[in-house]
Amino acid sequence: METSDFVTISEASKLLDVSLDTIRRWEKKGLIRSRRSDKNYRLFGVEEIRRIFNRSNSLLSGNKYQIYKTKKKNDYTVIDLFSGAGGTALGLENAGFDHTLLNEYDKNAAATLKRNRPDWNIDSRDIREVDFSGMSADVVEGGFPCQAFSLAGKKLGFEDVRGTMFFEFARCIKEVGPKIAIGENVRGLLLHEDGRTLSSMVDILEEIGYRVAYKVLKAQYFDVPQKRERLIILAIRNDLDIPFIFPKEKDYILTLRDALHNCPQSVGQEYPEKKKRIMSMISPGGYWRELPEALQKEYMGASYFMGGGKTGIARRLSWDEPSLTLTCSPAQKQTERCHPDETRPLTVREYARIQTFPDDWEFQGSVGAQYKQIGNAVPVNLGYHIGRCVTAMLNGKYDEETMEIIPFGTATNEIETKQYQLGLAY
Repeated sequence: METSDFVTISEASKLLDVSLDTIRRWEKKGLIRSRRSDKNYRLFGVEEIRRIFNRSNSLLSGNKYQIYKTKKKNDYTVIDLFSGAGGTALGLENAGFDHTLLNEYDKNAAATLKRNRPDWNIDSRDIREVDFSGMSADVVEGGFPCQAFSLAGKKLGFEDVRGTMFFEFARCIKEVGPKIAIGENVRGLLLHEDGRTLSSMVDILEEIGYRVAYKVLKAQYFDVPQKRERLIILAIRNDLDIPFIFPKEKDYILTLRDALHNCPQSVGQEYPEKKKRIMSMISPGGYWRELPEALQKEYMGASYFMGGGKTGIARRLSWDEPSLTLTCSPAQKQTERCHPDETRPLTVREYARIQTFPDDWEFQGSVGAQYKQIGNAVPVNLGYHIGRCVTAMLNGKYDEETMEIIPFGTATNEIETKQYQLGLAY
């Protein structure tokens, strides 16, 4: 955007007819985004102002929560790696894809996949034991665990990353030769080793015959009632002349109230009495700062004297906002996800609703294992929107209203990484 595409916080306040404090509160909660000017004051994109205005009006039209599913298959196949409880796999199925193989080593997650999709070809071996040669698929997808690998003294070619899960992801791509590969990871991968880890991964994918683009997607703008960011990496085989297509953000958000309306009852964790007493003092949307100072120091311990807002600690969620990013345990200290009204952690089914799993998707294993599977998943609706874009790439046509073409080139990727480092990237 040019400078003229941005307005100051005062101008944004006037355009939206809300107070400056409201703008600041929205920004803090991630409901509106800003960047810093050269003189270090906040600027708000005009397009973002339009989005907020439209979102405020569209929220009046009623609950938009739904799990999206295309009406027909797209005739394309996918191999899904590190499948977990099936968030991305189900999203891609809902977008029309057929799965030829899913690989998941965790026994509870594999049991969840088998329980819900007995017709899927599920391989629960260690991925290092799987021979992909001879297999075929249009797409390979994988949310590979991001193990740190040392950069010192290494060229980090394909053979240099053996032993990492990224190597197994790249090996599958090399052996299968799909038209498109989709990688998924946390946003923090942009900054790991000052961006060199991601740059090395891009180099490796290019080495095996693919060109690459990536983008951070914020789930709260893709029909997911949750503030969750995922780095999506797209790789296109070099012999194919097709563009990179990513989903456009929606002009509305979903709230926790939308997600949990008529949510089925289910099992869930409970707070110990001491924590329950602490959490009972927190109002919806509040956190540990609402406690009396003596209790703040007692509950926070050494963390009380450290920097940072630590706003996720002793946090009670708000009905009228998207949920905070779900973690692997809603009762764990420093990542509490307390129900807005009742003094208890969110239940398993509430967790699943927020991740846009359907109510009939049954999670296997202990309660803790179920929370872990859901907390680690890619939201199903986010997977659906990514799947629609990959379908558009393969079909050679796309919907300009809901999708956008992202230019290929390492310069673009380097700019996005640098902007993120400086706090400028959206």
